[in-house]
Order: sequence, then structure tokens, then C-alpha cells
Amino acid sequence: MAYPAPFVSSAHVIEDQWIDYNGHFNMAYYNVLFDRAGDEVFDAIGLGASYVKKTNCSFFTLETHVTYLRELHAGDSVKVATQFLDYDKKRIHYFVEMRHAKDDWIAATSEVIIIHVDMNIRKSTPFPPDVLDNIKAMRESHAALPLPPQVGHKIGIPKK
Repeated sequence: MAYPAPFVSSAHVIEDQWIDYNGHFNMAYYNVLFDRAGDEVFDAIGLGASYVKKTNCSFFTLETHVTYLRELHAGDSVKVATQFLDYDKKRIHYFVEMRHAKDDWIAATSEVIIIHVDMNIRKSTPFPPDVLDNIKAMRESHAALPLPPQVGHKIGIPKK
């Protein structure tokens, strides 16, 4: 199966209650929208809510690195583009860009690693073969995409 490169979510609107005292989209809610968009991409590869219900397996986030690039405000609409960077039998390393839906500028990015988990024992477990095939196909679809500049960023204050 071929997947779009990158995989782009449906549009999501910044809600009024997500605006902070600075008058812009609060940092905590970026992850809410990254997560909602993630539901779309993971459903496409067979790891959606029906998979969790049927198998009692899911996935947990191991690490994220969010970069905030431009302010968003209430009523703005965004789409999230997902690029699979790497995977193994239990994990997926991927990158997401939150883009203004109308003007296409990047508001934020996040680099993420997730791990597949058997919820019965709450331990990592390999992806089933059919899901692993879908992950491989998604990664192959994304292989020609350029590596985003935020991937692998080290956080710190530059020394002069």
C-alpha cells in the first residue's frame, strides 16, 4: 500500500479555551493537536482505536521534542504533516509539522518516538506482522522526503 508523503491530517481549529494569558495558543495544547492528528495517521496504518479494542495492545510515547516557531491564535485552523523517519519491531520514530491550514507556514514541530505495548502486561511487544508491513510501507513512502532541520536538535543555550 502506498501512503501520502507526508501524511497530512484533516484541519483542526484552535479553540478559545486553549488561549493563554499571552493571548496565543498555549504550549500544552499543541500536543493535544499533535495527538489528534496522530490518531489519523496511526489509524491509517492499523493502530487506531479499533485495533486497541480488538487486541488490547496500544502504544506509548517514549520521547518528544517540540519546537515552537510561530504563534497561533483562537480560530486559526491547522493541519499536521507526519513523516515516518525510522522504525523497528516495537518502535516508530516520526516527525510532525503543524502548519497553518490557509497560509501553510509552520507553527510548530515535534519529533517523537513511540513504543508498542501489550496492555494486559503493560510491557513492550512487537507489532503484529500486518501492522509492521504498513509501517514499512509508510516509511518507504516517506523515504525521499528531506530530513527536517529540527530532527535531532539538542536543546541548550548556544555559547559564544
